[in-house]
Amino acid sequence: MAPDLDDDPQDGASHFEAVYQELRQHARAALRLQRVDHTLQPTALVNEVWLKLSRSLHGIQDRGHFLALAARAMRQVLQDHARAHRTAKRGQRAPLIRLDEDSPAAAPETLDVVALDDVLNRLSQLNERHARVAELRLLGGLSLPEVARALEVSLRTVEGDWQMARAWLRTELAG
Repeated sequence: MAPDLDDDPQDGASHFEAVYQELRQHARAALRLQRVDHTLQPTALVNEVWLKLSRSLHGIQDRGHFLALAARAMRQVLQDHARAHRTAKRGQRAPLIRLDEDSPAAAPETLDVVALDDVLNRLSQLNERHARVAELRLLGGLSLPEVARALEVSLRTVEGDWQMARAWLRTELAG
C-alpha cells in the first residue's frame, strides 16, 4: 500500500521519483512505437504525464495503481500530441503504434494513435476492462501479470481480456 498522499504532498513527489525510471522506460517503449519523426522525447513525455498526475495524487493505492494512472495519462498526452500533429500536417498520417501479442516493441503491425484512442473509447463502451487491459499493455507497457495486479483480477482473466481486446482492435482498425 502506498503512503497516503493526501497528508503530505512530498509523498507524491517521492512516489514519483521511485517510479520515474520505470516511467521513462515505458515512455521510451511507447515512443519507439510512434512515427520516426515524433518530436516528444521520453523525458518530455514523462514530465507531461507528471503534470497530469500531480493534480490528483490522492488516493493512489500502490505502485500498480500509479502505473495504471500513468498509462492513461500517457495515452492522453500521446493522443493530444498526435491530434496536434495531424492538425499541423493536414493530409499526413497520424503517429503509429504497434498492436501485438506479447510486447509492444516486438510487433510488426502498426496503427494510428488517434485511431487507437477512438477505438479504445468505443471498446470502453462495450467492455471497460478490455479497454483498460489494451491501454495498459499498449501504452503503459505493462506485462500481463502487472496488468492483472493493476486491475486486481486473475492473470487468466487478463490473458483472455487481452486476446479479445486485441482481436476486437484489429477488426475495428482494419475496417
